[in-house]
Amino acid sequence: MQNIIECKNLTHYYGKRKIFEDFSFSISKGKIIGLLGKNGVGKSTTINILMGFLEPTSGECLVYGEKSHELTPKTKAKIGLLHEGHVQYDFMTIEQIEKYYSKFFPNQWKKELYYELVSKLKVPNNQVIKKLSCGQRSQVVLGLIFAQDADLLILDDYSMGLDVGYRSLFLEYLKEYIIKYNKTLLMTTHIMQNLETILDDIIILDSQQEILQTSLDDFLNNFKQYKIVGVEGSQIKKNNDIVNIENFPEYSYVYSFSSLKEIETYLTKEKIVFNSISEINMNFEEAFIGYTGRY
Repeated sequence: MQNIIECKNLTHYYGKRKIFEDFSFSISKGKIIGLLGKNGVGKSTTINILMGFLEPTSGECLVYGEKSHELTPKTKAKIGLLHEGHVQYDFMTIEQIEKYYSKFFPNQWKKELYYELVSKLKVPNNQVIKKLSCGQRSQVVLGLIFAQDADLLILDDYSMGLDVGYRSLFLEYLKEYIIKYNKTLLMTTHIMQNLETILDDIIILDSQQEILQTSLDDFLNNFKQYKIVGVEGSQIKKNNDIVNIENFPEYSYVYSFSSLKEIETYLTKEKIVFNSISEINMNFEEAFIGYTGRY
């Protein structure tokens, strides 16, 4: 399957502060990928490298086979970027901003995709954008992205300022568009709600854990939470079997890609006394927190 993005051994520093090291990932055509993590772990830095705004300290990032900091105009035209949910020129009306942006994409602009989406706002096209709600402005932005007819969509923190309802609506329209027109999507966010409905694969950046790239289904099926009762939590240490630990007065939570039997074997081998161990079901948000930690 064709890789749209291929990044190898990316390392980046801001001064002496390391953002990430030896970060490698690839994205194939038609996939919907979530670049996930807490604030400050390098999500926006990765986007800036992909777009050529930053050159990595070391490593290589290819977009459509070109080095990301040397993208040709032809390749840049294949990319639609939403940067932290912002819409510029909000003094314009819904109609004016469409006409303005269309001039930058004379050979591929599809205004019908824009108006199809913004018509759902049920406000007149002469409405000034800054008078719209945050969620409505986000739909205008998404409509402008759709109209570009870009092959690769990159949405950096698309959820900024969106309430639960608009976030769900945003994702629904986005998924329908990606599938219908066979686009590729890379999106960053630190809000996990609703993502199960759209993502194919995930990349989790975390300052305390190894960078993880896997399918969403594999993560949900294989990453486990275990409740261990009657154990002194400080006895349990992070290792190849245990990704994270949360200790409470009478029990501990252990997060792991290992089976319950393997965790029991580890506890027995380390002579850690406990009363019981059981698996706890998790949704995606809970699994993400289990992998990255609460703090």
